Amino acid sequence: MTTISSKSHRPKSNLFARKAHPPTHPCILAINGGSSSIRFALYQAGRTLRRCLDGKIDRIGLSGTNLTAREADSKPQAALALSAHDHRTAVGFLLDWLETQLDFTSIVAVGHRVVHGMNHSSPVRITPTLLKELHRSTPYDPDHLPREIELIESIRRRHPKLLQIACFDTSFHRGMPRLSKLLPIPRRYFSRGIERYGFHGLSYSFLMEELHRIDPSAGKGRVILAHLGNGASLAAVRNGKSIDTSMGFTPAAGLVMSTRSGDLDPGLLSFLARNERITPAQFDRMVNHESGLLGVSGTSSDMRDLCANAASDVRAAEAVALFCYQAKKWIGSYSAVLGGLDTLVFAGGIGENAPSVRKNICHGLGFLGIKIDLRRNAENAPLISSEAGRVRVIRTDEELMIVRSVRRVIGQ
Repeated sequence: MTTISSKSHRPKSNLFARKAHPPTHPCILAINGGSSSIRFALYQAGRTLRRCLDGKIDRIGLSGTNLTAREADSKPQAALALSAHDHRTAVGFLLDWLETQLDFTSIVAVGHRVVHGMNHSSPVRITPTLLKELHRSTPYDPDHLPREIELIESIRRRHPKLLQIACFDTSFHRGMPRLSKLLPIPRRYFSRGIERYGFHGLSYSFLMEELHRIDPSAGKGRVILAHLGNGASLAAVRNGKSIDTSMGFTPAAGLVMSTRSGDLDPGLLSFLARNERITPAQFDRMVNHESGLLGVSGTSSDMRDLCANAASDVRAAEAVALFCYQAKKWIGSYSAVLGGLDTLVFAGGIGENAPSVRKNICHGLGFLGIKIDLRRNAENAPLISSEAGRVRVIRTDEELMIVRSVRRVIGQ
Protein backbone atom coordinates (compact mmCIF):
# COMPACT_ATOMS: atom_id res chain seq x y z
CA MET A 1 0.00 0.00 0.00
CA THR A 2 1.38 3.39 -1.01
CA THR A 3 1.40 6.20 1.55
CA ILE A 4 1.16 9.81 0.40
CA SER A 5 2.73 12.42 2.65
CA SER A 6 0.52 15.23 3.87
CA LYS A 7 3.32 17.67 2.95
CA SER A 8 2.64 17.14 -0.75
CA HIS A 9 -0.92 16.65 -1.88
CA ARG A 10 -0.03 15.53 -5.39
CA PRO A 11 -0.29 11.73 -5.75
CA LYS A 12 3.15 10.27 -6.47
CA SER A 13 2.00 6.70 -7.05
CA ASN A 14 0.69 5.29 -10.31
CA LEU A 15 -2.12 3.75 -8.28
CA PHE A 16 -5.35 5.20 -9.68
CA ALA A 17 -3.15 7.07 -12.16
CA ARG A 18 -5.27 6.14 -15.19
CA LYS A 19 -7.77 8.89 -15.89
CA ALA A 20 -11.35 7.65 -16.00
CA HIS A 21 -12.99 7.33 -19.42
CA PRO A 22 -14.15 10.77 -20.58
CA PRO A 23 -17.90 11.17 -20.04
CA THR A 24 -20.23 11.50 -23.01
CA HIS A 25 -22.68 13.69 -21.08
CA PRO A 26 -22.34 16.58 -18.62
CA CYS A 27 -21.61 15.36 -15.11
CA ILE A 28 -22.59 16.20 -11.55
CA LEU A 29 -20.14 15.63 -8.69
CA ALA A 30 -21.54 14.87 -5.23
CA ILE A 31 -19.42 15.59 -2.15
CA ASN A 32 -20.51 14.20 1.20
CA GLY A 33 -18.22 15.52 3.93
CA GLY A 34 -18.43 14.03 7.40
CA SER A 35 -16.53 14.60 10.63
CA SER A 36 -13.91 11.93 9.77
CA SER A 37 -14.65 11.03 6.14
CA ILE A 38 -15.36 12.48 2.72
CA ARG A 39 -17.47 10.49 0.25
CA PHE A 40 -17.78 11.45 -3.40
CA ALA A 41 -19.61 10.25 -6.50
CA LEU A 42 -19.62 11.38 -10.13
CA TYR A 43 -22.76 10.90 -12.23
CA GLN A 44 -23.36 11.42 -15.90
CA ALA A 45 -26.50 13.52 -16.21
CA GLY A 46 -27.98 12.24 -19.44
CA ARG A 47 -31.59 11.11 -19.88
CA THR A 48 -30.96 8.92 -16.84
CA LEU A 49 -28.34 9.35 -14.13
CA ARG A 50 -25.40 6.95 -14.41
CA ARG A 51 -22.74 6.61 -11.75
CA CYS A 52 -19.28 6.50 -13.30
CA LEU A 53 -16.98 7.02 -10.30
CA ASP A 54 -17.32 6.94 -6.54
CA GLY A 55 -15.15 6.56 -3.47
CA LYS A 56 -14.19 7.96 -0.10
CA ILE A 57 -11.43 9.08 2.18
CA ASP A 58 -12.06 7.71 5.66
CA ARG A 59 -10.45 7.83 9.11
CA ILE A 60 -9.34 11.44 8.60
CA GLY A 61 -7.21 12.53 11.54
CA LEU A 62 -6.71 8.92 12.66
CA SER A 63 -4.27 6.19 11.76
CA GLY A 64 -5.04 4.23 8.62
CA THR A 65 -6.42 7.11 6.50
CA ASN A 66 -7.24 5.68 3.06
CA LEU A 67 -8.65 6.71 -0.29
CA THR A 68 -10.70 4.01 -2.02
CA ALA A 69 -12.46 4.43 -5.35
CA ARG A 70 -14.14 2.50 -8.12
CA GLU A 71 -15.44 3.15 -11.60
CA ALA A 72 -19.04 2.34 -12.56
CA ASP A 73 -20.03 -1.06 -11.14
CA SER A 74 -16.49 -2.38 -10.70
CA LYS A 75 -15.08 -3.52 -7.38
CA PRO A 76 -13.19 -0.94 -5.28
CA GLN A 77 -9.53 -0.73 -6.25
CA ALA A 78 -6.73 -1.17 -3.74
CA ALA A 79 -6.69 1.48 -1.03
CA LEU A 80 -4.34 4.43 -1.35
CA ALA A 81 -2.98 5.33 2.08
CA LEU A 82 -2.23 8.92 3.03
CA SER A 83 -1.14 10.70 6.15
CA ALA A 84 -3.96 13.21 6.47
CA HIS A 85 -3.59 14.65 9.94
CA ASP A 86 -6.47 17.06 9.49
CA HIS A 87 -9.47 17.70 7.29
CA ARG A 88 -7.80 20.48 5.28
CA THR A 89 -5.00 18.12 4.20
CA ALA A 90 -7.51 15.45 3.19
CA VAL A 91 -9.53 17.96 1.16
CA GLY A 92 -6.41 19.12 -0.69
CA PHE A 93 -5.38 15.57 -1.46
CA LEU A 94 -8.86 14.59 -2.66
CA LEU A 95 -9.11 17.54 -5.05
CA ASP A 96 -5.61 16.85 -6.39
CA TRP A 97 -6.53 13.23 -6.98
CA LEU A 98 -9.88 14.05 -8.59
CA GLU A 99 -8.13 16.40 -11.00
CA THR A 100 -5.94 13.49 -12.13
CA GLN A 101 -9.06 11.42 -12.78
CA LEU A 102 -11.62 13.86 -14.14
CA ASP A 103 -11.96 16.50 -16.78
CA PHE A 104 -13.52 19.23 -14.65
CA THR A 105 -14.82 20.99 -17.76
CA SER A 106 -17.37 18.16 -18.03
CA ILE A 107 -18.74 18.90 -14.55
CA VAL A 108 -21.73 21.25 -14.66
CA ALA A 109 -22.22 21.41 -10.89
CA VAL A 110 -20.98 20.12 -7.54
CA GLY A 111 -23.50 19.21 -4.87
CA HIS A 112 -22.54 19.26 -1.19
CA ARG A 113 -24.19 17.66 1.79
CA VAL A 114 -24.46 20.44 4.37
CA VAL A 115 -25.55 19.01 7.70
CA HIS A 116 -27.15 22.12 9.16
CA GLY A 117 -29.29 24.39 7.00
CA MET A 118 -31.16 26.40 9.64
CA ASN A 119 -34.40 27.37 7.86
CA HIS A 120 -33.56 26.25 4.32
CA SER A 121 -36.27 23.91 3.09
CA SER A 122 -34.66 23.03 -0.26
CA PRO A 123 -31.24 22.90 -1.96
CA VAL A 124 -29.83 26.27 -3.02
CA ARG A 125 -27.00 27.65 -5.13
CA ILE A 126 -23.93 28.55 -3.11
CA THR A 127 -23.24 32.27 -3.32
CA PRO A 128 -20.97 34.57 -1.29
CA THR A 129 -24.06 35.53 0.72
CA LEU A 130 -24.84 31.90 1.54
CA LEU A 131 -21.22 31.26 2.52
CA LYS A 132 -21.39 34.16 4.98
CA GLU A 133 -24.58 32.67 6.39
CA LEU A 134 -22.91 29.27 6.80
CA HIS A 135 -19.95 30.86 8.58
CA ARG A 136 -22.37 32.60 10.98
CA SER A 137 -24.15 29.29 11.57
CA THR A 138 -21.07 27.30 12.62
CA PRO A 139 -21.92 27.57 16.37
CA TYR A 140 -25.01 25.47 15.61
CA ASP A 141 -22.90 22.64 14.20
CA PRO A 142 -19.19 23.04 15.05
CA ASP A 143 -18.44 19.38 14.26
CA HIS A 144 -19.56 19.47 10.62
CA LEU A 145 -20.08 22.96 9.18
CA PRO A 146 -16.43 24.15 9.27
CA ARG A 147 -15.35 21.06 7.34
CA GLU A 148 -18.15 21.41 4.81
CA ILE A 149 -17.31 25.08 4.31
CA GLU A 150 -13.66 24.13 3.74
CA LEU A 151 -14.73 21.74 0.95
CA ILE A 152 -16.87 24.40 -0.70
CA GLU A 153 -14.21 27.10 -0.51
CA SER A 154 -11.43 24.78 -1.70
CA ILE A 155 -13.38 23.93 -4.85
CA ARG A 156 -14.27 27.59 -5.31
CA ARG A 157 -10.59 28.61 -5.18
CA ARG A 158 -9.60 26.04 -7.81
CA HIS A 159 -12.66 26.30 -10.04
CA PRO A 160 -14.25 29.69 -9.33
CA LYS A 161 -16.80 29.46 -12.15
CA LEU A 162 -18.05 25.98 -11.23
CA LEU A 163 -21.62 26.00 -9.91
CA GLN A 164 -21.96 24.58 -6.38
CA ILE A 165 -25.21 23.58 -4.70
CA ALA A 166 -25.84 23.13 -0.96
CA CYS A 167 -28.13 20.21 -0.06
CA PHE A 168 -29.16 20.51 3.57
CA ASP A 169 -29.67 17.54 5.89
CA THR A 170 -32.24 19.52 7.88
CA SER A 171 -34.46 20.38 4.88
CA PHE A 172 -36.55 17.20 5.05
CA HIS A 173 -37.79 18.18 8.51
CA ARG A 174 -38.44 21.90 7.96
CA GLY A 175 -42.15 21.27 7.48
CA MET A 176 -42.59 19.46 10.79
CA PRO A 177 -45.51 20.66 12.94
CA ARG A 178 -44.61 23.49 15.29
CA LEU A 179 -45.05 21.27 18.35
CA SER A 180 -42.40 18.91 16.98
CA LYS A 181 -39.93 21.80 16.76
CA LEU A 182 -40.52 23.48 20.11
CA LEU A 183 -38.05 22.90 22.93
CA PRO A 184 -39.50 23.26 26.47
CA ILE A 185 -37.19 26.13 27.44
CA PRO A 186 -37.94 29.89 27.69
CA ARG A 187 -39.76 31.02 24.57
CA ARG A 188 -37.24 33.79 23.80
CA TYR A 189 -34.75 31.18 22.63
CA PHE A 190 -37.08 29.87 19.93
CA SER A 191 -36.90 33.26 18.17
CA ARG A 192 -33.10 32.86 18.14
CA GLY A 193 -33.26 29.63 16.17
CA ILE A 194 -32.93 27.25 19.12
CA GLU A 195 -35.37 24.49 18.21
CA ARG A 196 -35.49 20.87 17.09
CA TYR A 197 -34.15 20.63 13.54
CA GLY A 198 -33.63 16.95 12.88
CA PHE A 199 -30.97 15.50 10.60
CA HIS A 200 -30.31 12.61 8.18
CA GLY A 201 -32.65 14.43 5.81
CA LEU A 202 -30.86 13.44 2.60
CA SER A 203 -31.09 9.80 3.59
CA TYR A 204 -34.75 10.14 4.50
CA SER A 205 -35.54 11.92 1.22
CA PHE A 206 -33.88 9.09 -0.70
CA LEU A 207 -35.69 6.41 1.31
CA MET A 208 -39.08 8.01 0.69
CA GLU A 209 -38.40 8.33 -3.05
CA GLU A 210 -37.43 4.66 -3.14
CA LEU A 211 -40.49 3.64 -1.13
CA HIS A 212 -42.73 5.58 -3.53
CA ARG A 213 -41.05 3.79 -6.42
CA ILE A 214 -41.36 0.33 -4.85
CA ASP A 215 -44.86 0.75 -3.42
CA PRO A 216 -46.61 4.07 -4.14
CA SER A 217 -49.42 3.37 -1.68
CA ALA A 218 -46.94 2.71 1.14
CA GLY A 219 -45.15 5.96 0.38
CA LYS A 220 -48.39 7.82 1.06
CA GLY A 221 -49.08 6.02 4.32
CA ARG A 222 -47.81 6.05 7.89
CA VAL A 223 -44.09 5.32 7.73
CA ILE A 224 -41.30 5.09 10.28
CA LEU A 225 -37.81 5.40 8.84
CA ALA A 226 -34.94 4.04 10.94
CA HIS A 227 -31.54 5.29 9.74
CA LEU A 228 -29.28 3.23 11.97
CA GLY A 229 -25.54 3.74 11.53
CA ASN A 230 -22.72 5.42 13.43
CA GLY A 231 -25.19 8.25 13.69
CA ALA A 232 -28.68 6.91 14.27
CA SER A 233 -32.12 8.45 14.15
CA LEU A 234 -35.74 7.68 13.37
CA ALA A 235 -38.37 9.75 11.61
CA ALA A 236 -42.16 9.59 11.57
CA VAL A 237 -43.53 10.33 8.09
CA ARG A 238 -47.14 10.72 6.98
CA ASN A 239 -48.17 11.38 3.37
CA GLY A 240 -44.49 11.79 2.52
CA LYS A 241 -43.95 14.58 5.07
CA SER A 242 -41.82 14.50 8.20
CA ILE A 243 -44.00 14.68 11.32
CA ASP A 244 -41.30 14.12 13.94
CA THR A 245 -37.73 12.89 14.24
CA SER A 246 -35.50 11.75 17.08
CA MET A 247 -32.49 14.05 16.55
CA GLY A 248 -33.09 17.56 17.80
CA PHE A 249 -31.15 20.82 18.05
CA THR A 250 -27.98 18.80 17.44
CA PRO A 251 -27.28 15.31 16.05
CA ALA A 252 -26.41 14.18 19.59
CA ALA A 253 -30.09 13.93 20.58
CA GLY A 254 -32.45 10.97 20.39
CA LEU A 255 -31.37 7.36 20.09
CA VAL A 256 -28.11 6.06 21.58
CA MET A 257 -25.48 5.93 18.80
CA SER A 258 -21.94 4.69 18.22
CA THR A 259 -20.24 7.40 20.28
CA ARG A 260 -23.12 9.85 20.91
CA SER A 261 -25.22 9.53 24.01
CA GLY A 262 -28.63 10.34 22.59
CA ASP A 263 -31.12 11.92 24.99
CA LEU A 264 -29.83 12.62 28.52
CA ASP A 265 -31.23 14.15 31.70
CA PRO A 266 -30.12 17.82 31.43
CA GLY A 267 -29.39 17.79 35.16
CA LEU A 268 -26.44 15.52 34.43
CA LEU A 269 -24.37 18.48 33.19
CA SER A 270 -24.71 20.46 36.41
CA PHE A 271 -24.12 17.33 38.51
CA LEU A 272 -20.88 16.51 36.68
CA ALA A 273 -19.81 20.16 36.75
CA ARG A 274 -20.22 20.29 40.56
CA ASN A 275 -18.86 16.88 41.44
CA GLU A 276 -16.40 16.06 38.65
CA ARG A 277 -15.36 19.61 37.71
CA ILE A 278 -16.24 18.82 34.11
CA THR A 279 -16.28 21.81 31.75
CA PRO A 280 -18.86 22.44 28.98
CA ALA A 281 -16.22 21.53 26.38
CA GLN A 282 -15.41 18.27 28.18
CA PHE A 283 -19.10 17.45 28.49
CA ASP A 284 -19.61 18.13 24.78
CA ARG A 285 -16.74 15.80 23.92
CA MET A 286 -18.08 13.14 26.25
CA VAL A 287 -21.62 13.07 24.84
CA ASN A 288 -20.45 13.22 21.20
CA HIS A 289 -17.29 11.11 21.13
CA GLU A 290 -17.03 8.99 24.29
CA SER A 291 -20.58 7.82 24.98
CA GLY A 292 -23.18 5.68 23.21
CA LEU A 293 -22.17 2.13 22.36
CA LEU A 294 -18.54 2.95 23.11
CA GLY A 295 -19.33 4.35 26.54
CA VAL A 296 -21.65 1.52 27.60
CA SER A 297 -19.46 -1.31 26.29
CA GLY A 298 -16.14 0.27 27.25
CA THR A 299 -14.59 -1.52 24.27
CA SER A 300 -15.97 -0.54 20.85
CA SER A 301 -18.33 1.83 19.05
CA ASP A 302 -18.77 -0.65 16.18
CA MET A 303 -21.97 -2.70 16.29
CA ARG A 304 -20.23 -5.54 14.42
CA ASP A 305 -17.66 -5.91 17.20
CA LEU A 306 -20.30 -5.75 19.90
CA CYS A 307 -22.56 -8.37 18.30
CA ALA A 308 -19.57 -10.68 17.83
CA ASN A 309 -18.55 -10.33 21.50
CA ALA A 310 -22.01 -10.23 23.09
CA ALA A 311 -21.96 -13.89 24.16
CA SER A 312 -18.70 -13.49 26.09
CA ASP A 313 -18.83 -9.84 27.24
CA VAL A 314 -21.81 -8.66 29.25
CA ARG A 315 -20.91 -5.02 28.57
CA ALA A 316 -21.07 -5.59 24.82
CA ALA A 317 -24.37 -7.44 25.23
CA GLU A 318 -25.84 -4.58 27.27
CA ALA A 319 -24.75 -1.99 24.69
CA VAL A 320 -26.50 -3.92 21.91
CA ALA A 321 -29.59 -4.49 24.05
CA LEU A 322 -29.79 -0.79 25.00
CA PHE A 323 -29.58 0.26 21.34
CA CYS A 324 -32.38 -2.15 20.36
CA TYR A 325 -34.53 -1.21 23.37
CA GLN A 326 -34.33 2.49 22.64
CA ALA A 327 -35.08 2.00 18.94
CA LYS A 328 -38.12 -0.06 19.92
CA LYS A 329 -39.32 2.78 22.19
CA TRP A 330 -39.02 5.33 19.38
CA ILE A 331 -40.97 3.06 17.03
CA GLY A 332 -43.71 2.72 19.64
CA SER A 333 -43.91 6.45 20.32
CA TYR A 334 -43.95 7.37 16.65
CA SER A 335 -46.67 4.81 15.96
CA ALA A 336 -48.74 6.71 18.51
CA VAL A 337 -47.91 10.06 16.85
CA LEU A 338 -48.88 8.68 13.42
CA GLY A 339 -52.04 6.98 14.70
CA GLY A 340 -50.74 3.58 13.59
CA LEU A 341 -48.02 2.15 11.40
CA ASP A 342 -48.15 0.96 7.80
CA THR A 343 -44.46 0.54 6.93
CA LEU A 344 -41.21 0.32 8.88
CA VAL A 345 -38.00 0.91 6.90
CA PHE A 346 -34.49 0.03 8.10
CA ALA A 347 -31.47 1.76 6.52
CA GLY A 348 -27.90 2.80 7.35
CA GLY A 349 -24.91 0.59 8.05
CA ILE A 350 -26.54 -1.16 11.01
CA GLY A 351 -30.09 -1.09 9.68
CA GLU A 352 -29.04 -2.64 6.37
CA ASN A 353 -26.51 -5.21 7.58
CA ALA A 354 -27.31 -6.37 11.14
CA PRO A 355 -30.09 -9.00 11.10
CA SER A 356 -29.82 -9.68 14.85
CA VAL A 357 -30.33 -5.99 15.64
CA ARG A 358 -33.41 -5.77 13.40
CA LYS A 359 -34.75 -8.96 14.95
CA ASN A 360 -34.35 -7.66 18.50
CA ILE A 361 -35.87 -4.28 17.65
CA CYS A 362 -38.94 -5.89 16.05
CA HIS A 363 -39.41 -8.51 18.77
CA GLY A 364 -42.57 -7.79 20.73
CA LEU A 365 -43.99 -5.30 18.21
CA GLY A 366 -46.60 -7.71 16.91
CA PHE A 367 -49.31 -5.47 18.35
CA LEU A 368 -48.30 -2.95 15.67
CA GLY A 369 -48.52 -5.59 12.95
CA ILE A 370 -44.74 -6.01 12.81
CA LYS A 371 -43.62 -9.60 12.36
CA ILE A 372 -40.44 -10.40 10.47
CA ASP A 373 -39.59 -13.51 8.46
CA LEU A 374 -36.43 -14.91 10.03
CA ARG A 375 -35.02 -16.32 6.79
CA ARG A 376 -35.56 -13.10 4.84
CA ASN A 377 -34.16 -11.08 7.72
CA ALA A 378 -31.01 -13.24 7.90
CA GLU A 379 -30.47 -12.65 4.16
CA ASN A 380 -30.88 -8.85 4.47
CA ALA A 381 -33.69 -9.16 1.92
CA PRO A 382 -35.45 -5.99 0.71
CA LEU A 383 -38.68 -7.23 2.32
CA ILE A 384 -38.18 -8.94 5.69
CA SER A 385 -41.73 -9.04 7.05
CA SER A 386 -44.12 -11.94 6.99
CA GLU A 387 -46.81 -9.60 5.71
CA ALA A 388 -46.14 -8.00 2.32
CA GLY A 389 -44.77 -4.48 2.48
CA ARG A 390 -44.76 -4.19 6.26
CA VAL A 391 -41.04 -4.13 7.13
CA ARG A 392 -38.43 -3.26 4.51
CA VAL A 393 -34.66 -2.85 4.23
CA ILE A 394 -33.68 -0.11 1.78
CA ARG A 395 -30.06 0.72 1.09
CA THR A 396 -29.77 4.46 1.39
CA ASP A 397 -27.69 6.54 -1.01
CA GLU A 398 -27.03 10.11 0.09
CA GLU A 399 -24.69 10.83 -2.84
CA LEU A 400 -27.36 9.88 -5.39
CA MET A 401 -29.86 12.04 -3.50
CA ILE A 402 -27.43 14.96 -3.70
CA VAL A 403 -27.11 14.49 -7.47
CA ARG A 404 -30.89 14.27 -7.91
CA SER A 405 -31.29 17.46 -5.88
CA VAL A 406 -28.65 19.30 -7.91
CA ARG A 407 -30.30 18.22 -11.14
CA ARG A 408 -33.61 19.63 -10.00
CA VAL A 409 -32.02 22.94 -9.02
CA ILE A 410 -30.26 23.45 -12.34
CA GLY A 411 -33.23 22.13 -14.32
CA GLN A 412 -31.25 19.65 -16.35
